[in-house]
Amino acid sequence: MKTIPLKLDGYTDLPPGKLANVVTYLEMTAPPRLDPPAEADDFRLRRMEAPDPDWYREVIGQIGADWMWVHIPLMPAPQLAALVANPAVEIYALERDRTVVGIAELDRRTPGVVEIVMFGVMPEAVGTGAAHRLMQGVLAAAFRDDTRRVWLHTCTHDHPSALRFYRRAGFVPYKLGIEVMDDPRVSGAIAETTAPHIPIIRPKPENP
Repeated sequence: MKTIPLKLDGYTDLPPGKLANVVTYLEMTAPPRLDPPAEADDFRLRRMEAPDPDWYREVIGQIGADWMWVHIPLMPAPQLAALVANPAVEIYALERDRTVVGIAELDRRTPGVVEIVMFGVMPEAVGTGAAHRLMQGVLAAAFRDDTRRVWLHTCTHDHPSALRFYRRAGFVPYKLGIEVMDDPRVSGAIAETTAPHIPIIRPKPENP
């Protein structure tokens, strides 16, 4: 793997075909006070026991297409099947009128620690209260008697309100990082129209 020097005080140019974003890690070390759902709340949170891998891939693709969520969509089929079948991985779907409007994935493989790996709502559910309802349900599920810490991360490729939303939910930032990855649109692994707000910088063709 080729590496380049990172300037910790200034700008670092990336090779064409690479993407970079700033990652913010957030944590919660005690369960928050959760308000009861409103009487008119017609959302339903349901744990999906070993869901169909193709279903999960499709839902994540619909929610995260604009935000470069490629971890699940590009995961090899055997690896994804093992993930959704793992008893320490919990997948929750938020439904409204029997339609999935949000999804969350909890990882309990570290004792006493829960990572919220995936969290999001469908584009049409933004602004409806779905994200708030999903977060309430996820935190109630995450904090058990042995849970000492719940954490997640977001990045500058994510929804512009994501960081503010997580902080309002009670998460506290504790670390920053930089993620560098191959742009999967350049290789054709995902459609070029994905995440149109992120420019595509293609490598120059090599001379024959």
